[in-house]
Amino acid sequence: MQYELVLRNGRVIDPSQAIDRVTDVAFAAGKVAAVGDGLRGRSERDVTGRIVTPGLIDLHTHVYWGGTSLGVDPDMFARMSAVSTCVDTGSAGPGNFPGFRKHVIEKSKARILVYLHVSHAGIYGFAKNVMVGESHDMRLMAPRDAVEVIEQNRDVIIGVKVRVGKHASGPSGIHPLDVALQVADETGLPLMAHIDEPPPSYEEVVAKLRKGDVLTHCYRPFPNAPIDGRGNVRQGILEARERGVLFDIGHGMGSFSWEVARKMMAAGFPPDTISSDVHSLCIDGPAYDQVTTLSKFLVLGMPIADIIAASTVNAARAVQRPELGSLKPGSAGDASVLELRDGSFPLEDVRGEIVTAKQRFFAAGLVIGGRETGTNAVPLAAAAE
Repeated sequence: MQYELVLRNGRVIDPSQAIDRVTDVAFAAGKVAAVGDGLRGRSERDVTGRIVTPGLIDLHTHVYWGGTSLGVDPDMFARMSAVSTCVDTGSAGPGNFPGFRKHVIEKSKARILVYLHVSHAGIYGFAKNVMVGESHDMRLMAPRDAVEVIEQNRDVIIGVKVRVGKHASGPSGIHPLDVALQVADETGLPLMAHIDEPPPSYEEVVAKLRKGDVLTHCYRPFPNAPIDGRGNVRQGILEARERGVLFDIGHGMGSFSWEVARKMMAAGFPPDTISSDVHSLCIDGPAYDQVTTLSKFLVLGMPIADIIAASTVNAARAVQRPELGSLKPGSAGDASVLELRDGSFPLEDVRGEIVTAKQRFFAAGLVIGGRETGTNAVPLAAAAE
């Protein structure tokens, strides 16, 4: 049988199927058609020496480009990171979501899914010289409108976003989270909660989260770190994981600390999902992109299969889209091609600590919906006839 596109001779790592071996991946009709040896296609690409994974999902991005000051171009970012699905986390609220959908989501080659912000205009005041927390004023909470917009856009809205903390919610404290939880409950969707500096505390926030809800910025530095001064994971955080709360990295400009990461991994508390929290103020560092964020977990000793799972099948479960994050036949026709290079690579955290990695991921190819979209890397070489 001849397929439309075949990626040949790559190291296929698909945690959803416990696959880690050199083989081929075929695509047809916009779906994954087969994984196996000796597959043939009308278009073939030789990916010898590279890693082929299900299309990477970045669970925390800001891609309302042109509509918010923190937005980056989703297709540009997808090419940088071999990311097939960008999950935008609260850039838009019910008041400006229609523009996000019409002008960005529907025009993007990269798939965009959305956690809709419970605040009317989403994250509208996040810029280099202006920093206004959208949750400071409870008058901006728009639960009725949020429910209405969600019901009209369930094909792309997969959850509810809220930001609480000293900077995000200020005098409103934890109360915006209470409103967002009501929207999530009313619509039957999961919630993603941002935390920054206290108040509220990390433990106060996770105490309110439910099974399937996501706490992002889970490895943030002091204050509001997940560990105490003795390196112990705080009890409320352990209890939250036990009941099914998910913990996401959300690197960004202020939320990944090497010190905290080392202690969390040593304590046996790896993240459920790894995400970049890419936006206009961190795309040039310290987060850069998703492959850079994933590379930091190689340094931390996380197995490659677990790193890939944290940006594929685990992320797909978080957004309740089982057709994503897998190379099972019939799944969405997405695949990421990565190059794992040996060398000396400086990797920074949000506090300026630099760790030199001996290995690093680079984007080397991207397939979305069964079609090659390319990356900013050298294009994949055509297979020999």
